[in-house]
Formats: sequence, structure tokens, C-alpha cells
Amino acid sequence: MVTKKYASLAQIQLLISQEKTSCSELAEYYLSQNKKNKHLNAMLEVFDNEVLSQAALIDQKIKAGTAGKLAGMFLAIKDNICYKGHRVSASSKILENFKSTYTATALKRLLEEDAIVIGRCNCDEFAMGASNENSAFGHVKNAADETKVPGGSSGGSAVAVQADLCLVALGSDTGGSIRQPASFTGTIGLKPTYGRISRSGLLAYASSFDQIGPITSSVEDAALLLEIMAGKDELDATSSSNKVAPLFIDKSKKYKIAYSKEALESEGLELSVKSAYLELIKNLENDGHDVVEQSFPFLEQMVPCYYVMTTAEASSNLSRYSGMLYGTRSEQAKDIESTFKKSRSEGFGKEVKRRIMTGTFVLSADFYEAYYSKAQRVRKLIQQESNKILENFDFFLCPTTPSTAFDIDGEKSKDPIQMYLADIFTVQASLAGLPAISVPTAIHEGLPIGMHLMGRSFEENDLLNMANIILTYDS
Repeated sequence: MVTKKYASLAQIQLLISQEKTSCSELAEYYLSQNKKNKHLNAMLEVFDNEVLSQAALIDQKIKAGTAGKLAGMFLAIKDNICYKGHRVSASSKILENFKSTYTATALKRLLEEDAIVIGRCNCDEFAMGASNENSAFGHVKNAADETKVPGGSSGGSAVAVQADLCLVALGSDTGGSIRQPASFTGTIGLKPTYGRISRSGLLAYASSFDQIGPITSSVEDAALLLEIMAGKDELDATSSSNKVAPLFIDKSKKYKIAYSKEALESEGLELSVKSAYLELIKNLENDGHDVVEQSFPFLEQMVPCYYVMTTAEASSNLSRYSGMLYGTRSEQAKDIESTFKKSRSEGFGKEVKRRIMTGTFVLSADFYEAYYSKAQRVRKLIQQESNKILENFDFFLCPTTPSTAFDIDGEKSKDPIQMYLADIFTVQASLAGLPAISVPTAIHEGLPIGMHLMGRSFEENDLLNMANIILTYDS
């Protein structure tokens, strides 16, 4: 009988090999955990019967010696990742009850290795948000303190791992949507290099930023999921053919790490987060790593640049949701024009409409050069300067978020600008297309604090090894 939270797939598979548990027992456990924690609203749908039948099938494969690498892994998926025959809505009314006709490439590769999908996770509508308060299906609650947000947009995925509703979860990261909720929930969140994992089957928000990635409790599971999901996909022209080698953990390896001067001096940095940041720097120095203060002078420009670029892409990508071909159609529609207007007005939430209108504005003929073209140039500069730092250092270190998890329906929820600034430290890696990870390092008044490492393109294994080293430090 399963009675406790398991930290990794390796631990589960060892117990299965010793016949101390089985996939069927694990399925019963995770389904019961979902029932007990339904009030967290992390899951929009749990595939109860399907999970039990899949678990029984994989138990047979284990006995026959034909099971895949992920046998025993129970996985939750963000509600913007397609799974054939299952609903996918991006937590939006405009796609309510829509069923996918195919499976996302990344998920398909995990299923081929016998991972079991336990259900789909709540998220900010169309992945637009930093708190998981923008879902059409209600707020997600942070299991550490149910009055606090879990972060967003992959807040449901993060809470699913945090509250032991599954072993691991998939999220998507556009400007920090895996890493920020990982920080708020005390989990590990990895955003791979842009192009590392196929975007085929991921409902698009901003196509030049979006990446699928894992949220886990262990570095080893994050590495394994990355290894299996990565690789060229003919369905995604931006996907890379670079292979991911299996992770080799070397706790003795010493790295050269730059830490952000501007982050340390930021007025918005909470004292508890600043203290955790300084404590980690001290631990790294004591452990023999070369840790150097480094200036990156574009901190104030990154969030505006990011939101100009992503809202422009969202304006284009979300034009496909019109009520004509699929999804929700307004009952008030009378002709083509009213179908478009009313279906989109009724189907999209407030934040999504705000970003679509912003994106349409910055792409308009009168303002294209002043905003969108300028943002493209700033993005290129940020990318160049980020890579220049990484020519001399292995990683760039800063806090993942400027604060611990904030109140649901609090002051930030009422001010879009304050909410956007929650991404201030994570958008750099997204603008530069570089890999980054959030690692839990401390707890303040019961709320987790994560630190953020950005690394060189396609060198996720070094990031993961460094994350594992950090996890050995006393918090």
C-alpha cells in the first residue's frame, strides 16, 4: 500500500522491482490524492478509469520485461498540451469541451515509454498570467498556504507535483510560466533551450518563446523527461536535432557563476528573497565555486520588450479562435461578423482580451516601428549580452521571483503592471532563447523560495547538475 510521497521515478521503480508496490497500487494512491485535494483546483479533469486500466496494462508489461523507461511514472499535463481523444481548453471558455484530434509530440514520446497521464491541469487562460487567477475555471490554490497564489501560468501543474497528485507534470514556459510557479511551490521547474522540445501539439501563445518543460521533485526526473521529449520533429520546423545525453551527476564539479548585481539591488526584491539569494551565493563560494558579481544593465527594459513581443504574437495566434470552425460559438451570433465578435467577446477572459488588444495595437501601421520593431532590436541586444556573459561564465544566477507567493485576489491581481513585473527575472532567458531552471533553496514563513540559473544553449545537463549541487545545501 502506497502511503507516502515519492521523490523520484527511480525510487518507485526500485520498489516495483522488489514487488513492494505496483502501478495499480500507485494509480489508486494518486487518484485518492486527487480526491482529497480537489479543493486546490489544480486539476480540471482526472482520467480515473483510463488511469486504472493503463496501470494494469503496464503491470503486465513489467512482468513480461517489455515496459518502457517511464513505467511507474504518473504524469499530469497542462491544459494547453494536446492529448488525442481528450479535452484541451487552455483553461478558456472559447475551447470548453473541445477534444483534441492528435497528441503533442512531446507527450507522445513519453507515452511511448509507458508514462501514465493522470489528468489535465488548470492554468492561466492561454498561458497568460503569473498567478493562475486568470483561468476560466477558477483560481488554483498554493498547497503551502491556500490563501496564496501558486504562480502561473503553469500553476496547476506545479501544485499537482507539490500536493502529490502525480509524480511529475508538464507545463509550458513563455516568460517564466514553469519557473515562477516552481519557485512558489518548492518544486523544480526547467525551461529548455528554445527548439529543444517540439511545440507541435502545444496551443500557441507566443510562438517564438513557447517551450514545453517538466516540473518535478527531483533533478533526475527532470533530466529523464527532457532526454525523452527532446529531438527533431518534422511537425515543428523550429525543433532542434541536438541530442540530449543522459545526465551524469558530478557533485564535485566546480563552476564559474555570475550573479546579478541589478537583481541584488532591485527595490522590488523582498528581504526574505534577498537573504536567500545572499545565502546561496555564500554557500556556492564555500563549496569552491567561482562566484562573481556581474552587471546586466537591461533589467528595466526586459519586461516591456517581452510584453510587446508576446502580445503581438498572441494577437496573431489567437485570431484562429473565432467560433466558426471549433470551440464555443455565441448563441447570440446571427451572421459571420457577429459570430466573430460575440464568440470572441464571450469566450476570451479579461486578461487574454487585454493582451490581444495590446498586440493588435503594437502591430498597427501607426505604431509598428515605435513598438514592435524597436522591441525586436532590444530583444536581439538582450540575447547578445546574455550570451556574452555566458562566454565567461557557466551560469547567470538570480532569484526566480522578487517575492514569495502573494495573496489570491490581492493588490497584484488588481494591477496588471505589478503582475507583469513578477516575470522580471525570468524573461531574460525567454528573450534570449536560453535554458533556465528554478531550484528550491529556502522557505520563509512556510512559503518556498526558488533561485534561478540560466545557462548556455543546449547545455541543460550542466544546469541540472548545478541544480542538484544546490539541493545538497542546507536551506
